[in-house]
Amino acid sequence: MYLDYFGLTEKPFSIAPNPEYLYLSERHNEALAHLTHGLGESGGFVLLTGEVGTGKTTVTRCMLEQVPDSTQVAFILNPTLSELELLASICDELEIEYDHQNATLKTLTDRIKERLLNNHVNGRHTMLIIDEAQHLAPQVLEQLRLLTNLETNHKKLLQIILVGQPELQALLRRNELRQLAQRITARYHLLPLTLAQVDAYVKHRLKIAGGRQILFDRAAVKQIHQLTGGIPRLINLLCERALLGAYSAQVNQVSKKLVTRAAQEALPETLPSQKNNGVQSRGKRFAFTLGGVMMLFAVGIGLSYFI
Repeated sequence: MYLDYFGLTEKPFSIAPNPEYLYLSERHNEALAHLTHGLGESGGFVLLTGEVGTGKTTVTRCMLEQVPDSTQVAFILNPTLSELELLASICDELEIEYDHQNATLKTLTDRIKERLLNNHVNGRHTMLIIDEAQHLAPQVLEQLRLLTNLETNHKKLLQIILVGQPELQALLRRNELRQLAQRITARYHLLPLTLAQVDAYVKHRLKIAGGRQILFDRAAVKQIHQLTGGIPRLINLLCERALLGAYSAQVNQVSKKLVTRAAQEALPETLPSQKNNGVQSRGKRFAFTLGGVMMLFAVGIGLSYFI
């Protein structure tokens, strides 16, 4: 509804992963550099972690755009699998034929290793990316480590990128996974955006959508950063609702007040302090009112006594 009002060609803050709106902050670029460097090493594992919505998928997508055509990529999006299911998923992604009815860990592993060797002989590389890797069971991670045992004198034949939330770091510190942890050649923890980066992020998306880059005043941007913690996905949700609020109020710029109001609708869990203050204020008003009634009651009794 607000597109024509603000002169926009499309919604600038959709949470859909539209590559046209891709914004790489300094931190995203640094994460990308770490991943790219790690893939150039001879090791088997690269690790990317970050809170929900910080842009891990964005960085991964950018990295894939830089991967040469000679690299065969397997992408696992649902890692809540058993060892057998994971190996079967890798075979499916790499288009490896196998007997679905009689598949075992050994037969699937042999088929995968055969493909890795064939790719290497033909000058191709093989990469496995696992998203939401914090859900991987320890025995499944150990199975992945065993896949990286296939190597030449110079490099391993399978490179694995583990992408996940901070819990993945804790998982890899477990004693039974210490051999895997020692094979991680690059790791990066993606932090949320700073205030300056939030400002640049918002302006970037507005520009791509054909709108003015100053639809949010400085106080509004500061409030967006404070309420979202600099997490891009939450920024999108909050800005989308704030623009709708500005349109409803028929104003040309989003203010701090509009952002706060939008957050109460789109991000209620991000305003515990304001909620608590509201509860406390209501409690104080109730206590004051009750105290006033008791005082009047006491005064009434006193007057009755003297009368």
